[in-house]
Amino acid sequence: MEVHANAPLSPIGRRRVVDRVVVGGWSVAAAAEAAGVSDRTVFRWLARFRVEGQRGLVDRRSAPGRIPHKTPADRVVAICQLRRLRLTAADISTALRMPLSTVSAVLKREGLGKRSRLAPVASVCRYERSTPGELIHIDVKKLGRIVGGPGKRITGRGGSRRNPALTDAAGVRRGTTGWEAVHVAIDDHSRLAYVEVLGDEKAHTSVGFLRRATAFFAGHAIHVQRVMTDNGSPYISTIHAIACRQLGIRHLRTRPYRPQTNGKAERFIQTLLREWAYGRAYSSSVQRAQALNAWLTHYNFTRRHGSLGHKPPASRLTKAPGNYT
Repeated sequence: MEVHANAPLSPIGRRRVVDRVVVGGWSVAAAAEAAGVSDRTVFRWLARFRVEGQRGLVDRRSAPGRIPHKTPADRVVAICQLRRLRLTAADISTALRMPLSTVSAVLKREGLGKRSRLAPVASVCRYERSTPGELIHIDVKKLGRIVGGPGKRITGRGGSRRNPALTDAAGVRRGTTGWEAVHVAIDDHSRLAYVEVLGDEKAHTSVGFLRRATAFFAGHAIHVQRVMTDNGSPYISTIHAIACRQLGIRHLRTRPYRPQTNGKAERFIQTLLREWAYGRAYSSSVQRAQALNAWLTHYNFTRRHGSLGHKPPASRLTKAPGNYT
């Protein structure tokens, strides 16, 4: 039993008050004053004790014993059955000639308030390639350039405050504002990662990143056999297909509208943003980019990875890890 946080008496305290009146001969007023409660409270516990004994000194449930106007069970079943036919609450209300508020309350109580709950839960399909290089996940994440100190993600300030040194006479923001493209490549088996901050995500840029990423993995005795990307324009371009053919790499693409297919890259990007991009306040994009190499070294060779038995990605390499660069 859990006693309310503001209750002045616990069951033991209530028994003490009752004993003072019943056994000790105290007056109700004296027992109430000693316990710091009202006379009415003492009378209540005395009445319950005389009828139920010690059990009467325990808090009762606040739920009513009976609900005269509760929706009948057969009506609840009918509401749920119609809901599983994907009828709206308003349609069910009309069909059963019941108030809409009652139907909505029943659906919420039964866990059918949202029609998305009617769809079967998609099964989780987890996989892991057996050897390093068998599959490399590639993705891109846009980051806003940092001009004139940390942005609102770090400071918490809104975007309406402008630094006068960064705006011209017309109030238009100057400098190299815009976006940077963070290209990531992560090995499916070892989780060894390679990241670059580039100016865009065009096809030529993506092909250059692919070649450098392949060289990075080769430096750790990992022969890249396949790469997986989404269906973005850089990856369905002709020059990307030619580059994959030249490198002897098979190119796989994710299912449309199913980012979970490339889940390891998506999950790595979350860690990358939390621990590197937004992990500290940077005064400029250059400073943020300079901190990337040290963080990647930590991620690949020191940081413990939950899916690898709390060991770093380098623990799965066939070649002893050396310097990141």
